[in-house]
Amino acid sequence: MAWILLFFAGLLEIVWAFAMKQSHGFTRLWPSVTTIGAMLGSFGLLALAMRSLPLGTAYMVWTGIGAIGAFALGVLVLGESAGALRLAAAAMILGGLVLMKLASS
Repeated sequence: MAWILLFFAGLLEIVWAFAMKQSHGFTRLWPSVTTIGAMLGSFGLLALAMRSLPLGTAYMVWTGIGAIGAFALGVLVLGESAGALRLAAAAMILGGLVLMKLASS
């Protein structure tokens, strides 16, 4: 159950990162509200997952999901660069997440 909570916490991290970008420095109301709400939800789910997962594992997976997801959203939705080095960096983060999960089993 903790891994499921952690996964959804990571998804909410993607939501708040994207909404923060859309808020234009918290100058737009609804993206700002979405940012704060998703942050609270993400932190709350992370805290619940940490009840049974080690700190390092939970935090690394949570930030990794957010980083990979925000990168993908930036490329796919915002038209950000998807150069070879950026893709390689994202692949290394993903590889680290897989290794962390395998090491936690």
